[in-house]
Amino acid sequence: MRSLSEIDTISKRALRAKGFSWGTSEEMGKSIKQLELFGLPGLKNLNQYLKIYDQNKFQQIKHVSKNNISENKFHCPISSGIGFLDQIKSLEKMNSVEFNKIAYPILFLSFVSRASEVLGKKILLKMDEKEFILNFNQSIFGNYHKNEIWENANNIFINFLDNNNSFSETEWKEMTKFANETFVDESDELKEKSAGAGLTDND
Repeated sequence: MRSLSEIDTISKRALRAKGFSWGTSEEMGKSIKQLELFGLPGLKNLNQYLKIYDQNKFQQIKHVSKNNISENKFHCPISSGIGFLDQIKSLEKMNSVEFNKIAYPILFLSFVSRASEVLGKKILLKMDEKEFILNFNQSIFGNYHKNEIWENANNIFINFLDNNNSFSETEWKEMTKFANETFVDESDELKEKSAGAGLTDND
């Protein structure tokens, strides 16, 4: 089994060989390593993307807006992902962001996960019929777990989620009451033992 370090290194070197900048190659190396860590087929999809990269003129994007529409070409997942991550602070204020036509969307997914960590917020990502919850770049929950190539997604919706507890204030108070039961008043015997603790001469 290949190590995550090997995956990172081979990914960024392959991208650099294809003419991507070192900065972009470094970012993608991190992303592919992360996808593989989470059990998603990052390297498989990147490999196929690079095979067809020269023949397909994907739509490059530098400035991400609330609605990102390409009439003909599919958006490049790498430029879209890097743009999204770079602009995440301003994009958050829009509450949601949409794209159409992203090629190899698994590659884009990794940047959204990293953006969740930057914001300190969970992000809901819908790509066609597939949905993902990105949790601060610590985990990815979704209904896509296949080890296969995912060539494109036509409708992409990103929603920034508010940080809310999954429990009520009443439940918190009830748990606090349970927790407080672990604290008992010290008896005189316990106090005496505590007072002498550590004073025994073992020489």
